[in-house]
Amino acid sequence: MGARHIIHLDMDAFYPAVEVLDHPDLKGKPVIVGGIGDRGVVSSASYEAREFSVHSAQPMVTARRLCPQGIFLPVRMGRYREISEQIFRIFHHFTPLVEPLSIDEAFLDVTGSTRLFGEPEVIARKIKTQIVRETGLTASAGVAPSKFVAKIASDMDKPDGLVVVPPENIRKFLDPLPIEKMWGVGKVTREALGRLGVRTFRDLSRIPVKVLKQRFGKQGIRMHELSLGLDQRRVVPEREVKSLGHEETFAQDIEDVEEVRREILALSSKVARRLRRKGIQGKTVTLKVKYSDFVQITRSATLPLATDDGLEIFSTAARLLLNTEAGKRPIRLLGVVLSQLEVAWKEEQLSLFEMESGSQKRRSLNQALDSVSAKHGEKAVRPGSLFTP
Repeated sequence: MGARHIIHLDMDAFYPAVEVLDHPDLKGKPVIVGGIGDRGVVSSASYEAREFSVHSAQPMVTARRLCPQGIFLPVRMGRYREISEQIFRIFHHFTPLVEPLSIDEAFLDVTGSTRLFGEPEVIARKIKTQIVRETGLTASAGVAPSKFVAKIASDMDKPDGLVVVPPENIRKFLDPLPIEKMWGVGKVTREALGRLGVRTFRDLSRIPVKVLKQRFGKQGIRMHELSLGLDQRRVVPEREVKSLGHEETFAQDIEDVEEVRREILALSSKVARRLRRKGIQGKTVTLKVKYSDFVQITRSATLPLATDDGLEIFSTAARLLLNTEAGKRPIRLLGVVLSQLEVAWKEEQLSLFEMESGSQKRRSLNQALDSVSAKHGEKAVRPGSLFTP
């Protein structure tokens, strides 16, 4: 079998880029998107902001100190999803084999698309051009025979880059790269490899597999394969989603139980909308609580039937709250997660009993609320108990 043709596409500073798209006066400025409060974290930073050492997952207070002249904006996930859907439609125009990694990143297998659209590099250029034409945004692409090499390649010439690594050049491309470019090599592994004299992919490829296996187990074997560019993983169009949830870190610790319940209701409503948008339901509800001392606990309960209804999710999460120390210990973070996911039933599959009960009325109400939220944003519709006088 011949070599596969994999493209990894990654949008350039996606969240800030969308903000600049909607507000052109921000062009060329250090735009930082994330949690605005002191306890928030950076979700994404423009390349201008990155010059001040601002990066994703960084505490917002640190970002403000490093870049006081930055433009700090809240996350607008609804808008980002809207643009993301446009981008993924472009991907699917060139191949059905699209594996999403996140809202702004995906693998494409274009092995079967070359007769229709041209060589892999040509396809990558066409995709990049169409993204600019339809959205005004840029993407960086890596083209290679494997997912591993394609992903590294896409990061080599950002922004608006295109790096092609043909099969015969894989070792030449990988050999000089620092070992931290390899998946799974964090600080501890990097230090352990350093004690073996490993600094680059070339160094790692020269270590006997037996030594790596003795020191790192199966991970050692895998690292050796990756150092040679060997990666047989396929592009999987529909990855199985195991859970779906939402969590919130608060600017100030919450001590009042009723306030905690209101936050759980808000989280449950958000999770329910996401479930319905994806056409899935969940049976197991998990409540995540992190206290002010950073001790974190979870409490779970499994429902008899899968649900995508926010009030049912809230009711279950509220019962789980009784098994926590809410009201006794300040709470820093709350999260609501649904797991044991399955495809939502269609209306025609509902039984006569269910149709005569309130479940169908609730479903119709949820659909109406989803339509309003999609048009005017999630804050347009909230459960009544969330409003404060």
